[in-house]
Amino acid sequence: MNDLTINQFLESLSSEAPVPGGGGASALMGGLSAALCSMVASLTTGKKKYAEYQSDIERMLTDTAQLRSDMQVLIEKDAEVFEPLSKAYSIPKDDPNRAEILEEALRVACSAPLEIMKTACKIVPVLEELTVKGSKIALSDVGVAAVACQAAIQGGVLNVYINTKLMQDREYAKKINNEAEQICKEFIGRCEKVYKLVETHLMTK
Repeated sequence: MNDLTINQFLESLSSEAPVPGGGGASALMGGLSAALCSMVASLTTGKKKYAEYQSDIERMLTDTAQLRSDMQVLIEKDAEVFEPLSKAYSIPKDDPNRAEILEEALRVACSAPLEIMKTACKIVPVLEELTVKGSKIALSDVGVAAVACQAAIQGGVLNVYINTKLMQDREYAKKINNEAEQICKEFIGRCEKVYKLVETHLMTK
């Protein structure tokens, strides 16, 4: 997936091909968020006006480079974990092993979107820091990064739910859903707060 051009990725995303899909798109949004944060930090580093934050900016540059890389890996991983699920769906319904194979495939398929959510969470503190420590000429980019991060989290949770919904082990499904819901509960609001702060600042004369 990561070897595709933007045009190729979008072309594939728009086709009937099973991957990339919503999970890969969610990881891409997370990668875009991390990249935008890195851009803002790059525009801030070395500037006298923000000298007091230099060590923090350098840390953010390191962290966002890693987070961007992690999201790129997750684009691939989401495609990989969907493959066994796709195969499981094609098993004849009268096959005695179908239910067990499908259940395991659903568990595996949940792993990537949940990891996308967890990785996106690590971007949120950087967003919050950049509203204070980042160059004000790039503040709008922090707002865009917040929107992209929120999309990664919300897209991830939908891709968790579509798999847990079909699980026979409802106790396990509930556990995964609860974990995903807790992430949403804490971090979506924080993304929205960053966006609103940026919006308010830009609209104030």
